Amino acid sequence: MSKDPASQRMEKIVSLCKRRGFIFQSSEIYGGLNGFWDFGPLGVELKRNLKDFWWRRNVRERDDMVGMDGSIIMNRAVWKASGHEETFSDPMVDCKSCKARHRADQLPEKDGTKYCPNCGSRDLTEPRAFNLMFKSYAGPLESDDNLVYLRPETAQAMFVQFRNVLDTSRQKLPFGIAQIGKAFRNEINPRNYIFRSREFEQMEIEYFCRAEDGLALTDYWLEQRLKFYEDIGIPRDKIHVVDIPDGERAFYSKKTYDLEYEFPFGVSELEGIAYRTDYDLSRHIEASGKPLEYHDQEKNEKFVPHVVEPSAGVDRTTLALLCEAFDEETVTDENGKSEVRTVLRFHPRMAPIKVGIFPLLKNKPELVAKAKEVVAKLRPHMAVSYDEAGAIGRRYRRQDEAGTPFCVTVDFDTVGENGPEKADTVTLRHRDSMQQERVSIDELLPRLAAAIL
Repeated sequence: MSKDPASQRMEKIVSLCKRRGFIFQSSEIYGGLNGFWDFGPLGVELKRNLKDFWWRRNVRERDDMVGMDGSIIMNRAVWKASGHEETFSDPMVDCKSCKARHRADQLPEKDGTKYCPNCGSRDLTEPRAFNLMFKSYAGPLESDDNLVYLRPETAQAMFVQFRNVLDTSRQKLPFGIAQIGKAFRNEINPRNYIFRSREFEQMEIEYFCRAEDGLALTDYWLEQRLKFYEDIGIPRDKIHVVDIPDGERAFYSKKTYDLEYEFPFGVSELEGIAYRTDYDLSRHIEASGKPLEYHDQEKNEKFVPHVVEPSAGVDRTTLALLCEAFDEETVTDENGKSEVRTVLRFHPRMAPIKVGIFPLLKNKPELVAKAKEVVAKLRPHMAVSYDEAGAIGRRYRRQDEAGTPFCVTVDFDTVGENGPEKADTVTLRHRDSMQQERVSIDELLPRLAAAIL
């Protein structure tokens, strides 16, 4: 391991994710494929919890938001009109010494000269544009007429379907369209684990409004998004808000905020909130010849709406949740023996497993039967894990590494062997404090449901 504490922390997180089934290298048995990742049993639950809460908070709990799910492959004309086919590129350079390929704008620099981070050589090619969109063909012939792209973002589907969504949902300005979906970018240099990969998911909103409301709504969405991160367990003081200055924003943007998180590998972007004006709808009106204006019937006027776009990465936010939750602490048992406890302190609503349920001993049928009754009672309402293998302390540690906020142990008190006063009660153990309390089985569901809501 590296001696750098931040690098060590990141290596431990990556190791834990592999060991516990959060994230695997795609196609691992064949050597993997750079920039692609598979999410295992715990990872897929963590991502699902994140996406479901984002959807709940931004669509189901609002009257001014509707959802859609656009196709990954769209008519090539969409990407011509949006400018992606011509300009969606990064500057690429090659090192003439070690043949490594890099993004020119990410090369380290010394004494005013950029150099290869692999070998240190300054003998680099001149930067050249590299289009990031993956190409494919729709139809039986691999011809230019059948050329299509895997979408590099989810936003364009919401723009080209603006009229259909408006007509069918009968929304009035301001209102938004929300979407969660896959996007693909042929990154020159995927890096930092799942932070920058070639296949990823986005959670995006296009919030349509009048031009005079655009700047105020950009600030409104900044506050909404900061609150969201707090509600999933990422403190506001860990989020850096960067107001992108003039000259560094996209040419069509009047205001852009980047929300950055303190990852172990450095402060990096989680989400962008951009006031895109009427650029996108206007481009598609011009290219398609179709009307995408908004008709205000009360004022009897038609105009092209402006749009504010909060755009977050599912994979990046998942990584931030893992980094924020990861902790190691030294604990001492009643015999004075110390050990390092590895724990993921997820907010309960994000935790892949909400509660672990154990019989104290697996060779006692009455304990096993009662534990499985508890499983059946809770499973329809939350993700549970039943575990009867090994000492109870080892089972606790396994759940700590999975980030499970609660554990329930069924023991001899539960089945009334030590007297009727504790019958039908269980031990409820809290992950973060490791404190235990006696709770009746009937109390479990309301107690746990309130904590994970």
